[in-house]
Amino acid sequence: MRLIIGIIIVCGCVVGGYLGVGGHLYVLWQPFEFLIILGAAIGAFVIGNTGPVIKATLGAFGTLLKGPKYNKAAYVELLGMQFSMYKLVQAKGILALEQHIENPHESTLFNRFPKFAANHHAVEFVCDYMRMVTLGSNNVHEMEALMDEELETHHQEQERVVGAVQALADGTPALGIVAAVLGVIHTMGAISEPPEVLGHMIGGALVGTFFGVFVAYGFFAPFAQSLKNIYESESKYFLSLKVGLLAHISGQVPVMAIEFARKALLSEDRPTFAEIDEATSNLQAAS
Repeated sequence: MRLIIGIIIVCGCVVGGYLGVGGHLYVLWQPFEFLIILGAAIGAFVIGNTGPVIKATLGAFGTLLKGPKYNKAAYVELLGMQFSMYKLVQAKGILALEQHIENPHESTLFNRFPKFAANHHAVEFVCDYMRMVTLGSNNVHEMEALMDEELETHHQEQERVVGAVQALADGTPALGIVAAVLGVIHTMGAISEPPEVLGHMIGGALVGTFFGVFVAYGFFAPFAQSLKNIYESESKYFLSLKVGLLAHISGQVPVMAIEFARKALLSEDRPTFAEIDEATSNLQAAS
């Protein structure tokens, strides 16, 4: 919804302002200028990125439409899941987790928290590191270093997508100039035409510059920034998981482990201690 509202505002203000000073919309309809700019931008995008990045970027536009999936409710659920898992370990020992981490899709523990259970990467992250613990790895510093490497790799994969979209924003103004120059060249070939014809042709050529700048700073650059914000909220989700897991591995009791995890969240989405206390007080021990 936020994306749609933003697009409406951008287009409404630009078109409305143009019409307000007496502009004519038909002059802006220059499909071959659009073909030059967008076609060249897509071609450059394909040249500059690998197959996985192209695929991920196309999927990222769906992410933009849906918006961030991590909010306070998602973080409350995440902390509740961690609390239940750590309580299970506290009550029955680390080996009680084996049935959950070896078959997470059928886990009664994870499936009590649907948003977490639907997040394949988060489930895999928890299962991988808790499996290491069940196998005897409990060196907090080594685990933290490994977690940092994994999260950094995931962050780099996301940054490649943001960079690809930002490259579109950086390149389309110059491609708009290319389209405008080609339009001027075409106009110079018709220099003997009457002034009104030449004026129309020059105006059409300048639409290329307008369109390149418009899509760059009205759409592609905001898309890149929005994706960056969405990915940052996701990174906080995984940072909270990391901090909670490390606190648990270091020997903190469940209530303290999730307090460590809570503190890793951004203040705008961070649930209060009282909210977490209320959310976890009704959780039954997993089996």
